Amino acid sequence: MRAVAARMQQQHPHIPVACAYLEMMEPDLASASESLIAAGILHVNVVPMFLGVGRHARHDLPLLMQALRERHRQVRFELKAAIGEDPRVVDLLAAIAAE
Repeated sequence: MRAVAARMQQQHPHIPVACAYLEMMEPDLASASESLIAAGILHVNVVPMFLGVGRHARHDLPLLMQALRERHRQVRFELKAAIGEDPRVVDLLAAIAAE
């Protein structure tokens, strides 16, 4: 995930990027959001880096997003679809697997 964030910063240096984790690593979503908000960001897109839509994407993440929205009413939080649901990712994975 950090490699994706680094590449995004290279390609889009004007877009602030922060990594967040749901378990076993830091920072968590609340802490990463706090750092963006402290930098003056008022619109946060959360892009789940999940290949599938499991419990985290269906249950945990929506609850965390709701808590963020309630805590930071001045900030627009937008939850994007899991990265694995994007047909471009599926195509790329299929191409890599076929090599």
